[in-house]
Amino acid sequence: MEKIKIVTDSASDIQLAQAEALGIEILSVMLSVNGESYRELVDLSTDEFYELLEKSDELPTSSQITAFTYNEKFKQYLDEGYTDVICVCINSKGSATYRNACMAKEELYENYPMASEQMRIHVVDSRSYSALYGYPVRQAALQAAQGASADEIVAYLEDWFSKVSVYFVPMTLKYVKKSGRVSAAAAFAGDLLGLRPIIRICDGETSISEKIRGEKKIVPHLADWAQKMMIPETPYIILHGCSREYSDALGEELTKRLGYPPAEYTKIGAAISINAGPDVAAVIILENR
Repeated sequence: MEKIKIVTDSASDIQLAQAEALGIEILSVMLSVNGESYRELVDLSTDEFYELLEKSDELPTSSQITAFTYNEKFKQYLDEGYTDVICVCINSKGSATYRNACMAKEELYENYPMASEQMRIHVVDSRSYSALYGYPVRQAALQAAQGASADEIVAYLEDWFSKVSVYFVPMTLKYVKKSGRVSAAAAFAGDLLGLRPIIRICDGETSISEKIRGEKKIVPHLADWAQKMMIPETPYIILHGCSREYSDALGEELTKRLGYPPAEYTKIGAAISINAGPDVAAVIILENR
């Protein structure tokens, strides 16, 4: 019988209490703010990070999970008798975390030749951020608890990541400008003209789907994109930051249009807020491609 361990990183925005209840291991991303280092969710809550982000003169940075950390964890799981480890990582195009997990897997099998026969390690690139992979990771843990095989769970995750995307609007362009998600000139012009971009992240790539003028258009236009692009009757997730004003309104609008509510509302952590700011309205969907 398979004994499955699911592990991911704190950029998935899975809360520690949720992870503990589901048996998921969360490895904390290291955050650097004003010269001080913090373990995400352990030393610094999401709300505390928002406060530091708004007060910081420099844009905070995050560090990858190291190969050494993964190597230690994989050896621990081997010693604990797990037959399968499913390791889901933050977007490989934005972090070396996935590469480090792959290196750790190879090193474990080199150092312990029998390990490859005793424990399979499935390293999965989410190609995404936040609840784009936090939600399916929690669903994967539920599937494991219900007796699904590791291969079935990995297939579910890969299918999800081949379809998932997010459309979001940052309430200020200050952080987008600093992070380079759009050019500084575009961000500056947007502030002057009252424009807000609807930004899409899909397969690890970021693009601007539309530029809108006026805050009243944020909710209806995000709802338009979600309704147009999503696979019918699939779950969708609303993301929010320090304020839920627009996200709650977006959830209500989509519930009216689609006939069913969001699967959940998730608060963004450092991975998104460093690049978009602590206040966003966003919807995660599975897309027809």
